[in-house]
Amino acid sequence: MDQVAAHIVQIAQVQGFTAIALGLIIGLGALGACIGIGVMGSKFLEAAARQPELVPLLQGRMFLLAGLIDAAFLIGVALAMYFAIANPLLSKLG
Repeated sequence: MDQVAAHIVQIAQVQGFTAIALGLIIGLGALGACIGIGVMGSKFLEAAARQPELVPLLQGRMFLLAGLIDAAFLIGVALAMYFAIANPLLSKLG
């Protein structure tokens, strides 16, 4: 009976630490993406104010970078969902 209880405690600990890690991955990823897009948008506006003739070129590059920043965040979300749904760490407990 003690081995069963110890195994249940180990599973609960792995799930608890996984939940904390998922929150950190998603939260910090979202924070980084928001800060990155905010800084990029402010620099775009500064550049557009200085040289209005370059706005079409800069706008295309800005949207490309915004997509890449969001893609990096979504990769983090996908990794977090993988650990939330099919946690490979639980199979190592035996």
